[in-house]
Amino acid sequence: MAPKYTTTNSVTTSDGVVLRYIQAGLPTNPTLVFIPGWAQPATQWQKQISHFSDKYNVIAYDHRGHGESDKPNFGYRIARLAADLSNLIYQLDLKDTTLVAHSMGCSVVWAYWSVFSESRKRIGRMVLVDQSPCMTADPSWSEGEATAVAAAFKVGGVQQIAFGLRGPHGLSTITGLLRSFFTPSATEQDIQYTIQQSLKMSYENAATLLVEHASNDWRDVLPTINVPTLVIGAETSIFSTEGMRYIAEQIPGAEVRIFSKEEKGNHFMFWENPELFNRVVETFLEGAVRDSKRRGRERL
Repeated sequence: MAPKYTTTNSVTTSDGVVLRYIQAGLPTNPTLVFIPGWAQPATQWQKQISHFSDKYNVIAYDHRGHGESDKPNFGYRIARLAADLSNLIYQLDLKDTTLVAHSMGCSVVWAYWSVFSESRKRIGRMVLVDQSPCMTADPSWSEGEATAVAAAFKVGGVQQIAFGLRGPHGLSTITGLLRSFFTPSATEQDIQYTIQQSLKMSYENAATLLVEHASNDWRDVLPTINVPTLVIGAETSIFSTEGMRYIAEQIPGAEVRIFSKEEKGNHFMFWENPELFNRVVETFLEGAVRDSKRRGRERL
């Protein structure tokens, strides 16, 4: 069922790129901003948009080059995507906002928090879904050290994927990668939908963004996050559960929830098991609001 009060609108970034976004629910309700991952559109969150729009003002947007947003041949780096997020938050005048980010979307949030520190007051909570703070392992690390921070790739590993995307086998490269993000119980229809949505982004821009994304190390940003945070990981994801627990340990007061194999715990758990995912997020949000109100009373 389509969410109530749904509209599609746009904002224009500081460098002239039009970003499309979905807005569902009443604007007077608390705001949730859903941030998609690499090569995925806002509609990857459709099962969350329909659920949360009853109680929240839900916004889900397409990154530049993704979905229905403009597709320039520039700006495919995490810092620019963070600036895009900042542009959206300011133009919509969002306050006390919960950011719900998946995969590369988490890196966008970490960059936003680091670079736009004067805007941190607009963020009330974070939900960080299945992303390593350091995707590429240092060559000096042992396998255990890499696993501890969910560094899923060795040096050159992501460049090989980018090489495949830019060559004659771009479709098979992205298809194989996206298939690995689902559990064996996922339907072919769901997998094909994800693949088709990814093709709205050019292989060249997807490759450029992926390489830049994987080159970042956000570990020093984590301890600076001072809003209630939920970290969600998955037992069979490319990103280790140890790494998800590491993130939660580094962010003061953060919670962590790992989806087991039986709970369809892979990279797209929010798509494969939306009922449980939505319940986990809802429980976190309700608890964070209660804690905030209690702290407010204690200060009186």
